[in-house]
Amino acid sequence: MSATTASGDPRHIGATTAGHDPYNLGHGHAGHGAGVGSHREGGMASKIVVTGYGFWIYLLSDIIMFSAFFAAYAVLSGETAGGPSGADLFELWRVALQTFLLLTSSFTCGLASLATERRDMVWTQGWLLVTGLLGAAFIYLEVDEFAQMIGEGAGPGRSAFLSAFFALVGLHGLHVSVGLLWLGTMMAQLWFKGFRPDILRRLLCFNLFWHALDIVWIAVFTIVYLMGAGR
Repeated sequence: MSATTASGDPRHIGATTAGHDPYNLGHGHAGHGAGVGSHREGGMASKIVVTGYGFWIYLLSDIIMFSAFFAAYAVLSGETAGGPSGADLFELWRVALQTFLLLTSSFTCGLASLATERRDMVWTQGWLLVTGLLGAAFIYLEVDEFAQMIGEGAGPGRSAFLSAFFALVGLHGLHVSVGLLWLGTMMAQLWFKGFRPDILRRLLCFNLFWHALDIVWIAVFTIVYLMGAGR
């Protein structure tokens, strides 16, 4: 080995670096074409990515709101004021059926998303319709449960526990109801306008919203109903 090489000749180092750049640190200086390519790789994200990221931020704020309602319920769940408790009121078969309906609707929503990627209008509309019907059945059971409880004198004004229960479960039900209205609007827009980029972005946001409601419902099912029925 020559002294020049052993001492770390800058020309040798430069040649080595030019020939072997495992971390692609010099990609921006390799010429005009490489510069353009690297600009495309590191440029602005597509609109659908930006929209999805922004909607996730909204969903995080929504989760924070639900967390506050969960915290209130956790504090007040034992404050029955001599009235009925969850063990007296909850019908687990009904809640299990609601859970099945909502989780199945999330699955069919995913199938609609796959059909959307194929630009298959018939299957997209069909799976979205099934998703809406399952969600509507979920809301029907929840409204029926509320009506039955109020008819038995266990309304939200009966105790702090029931106030927290109606507030938390009702908030989730309100979100599902809004989601159903959103779903109907999206089906109409998709039918008349087709798979336009703006429609696809809205469908992405709806899918994120609907799946997030499933996650919240799993928490409601576990904390409110399963734990409440054992008290």
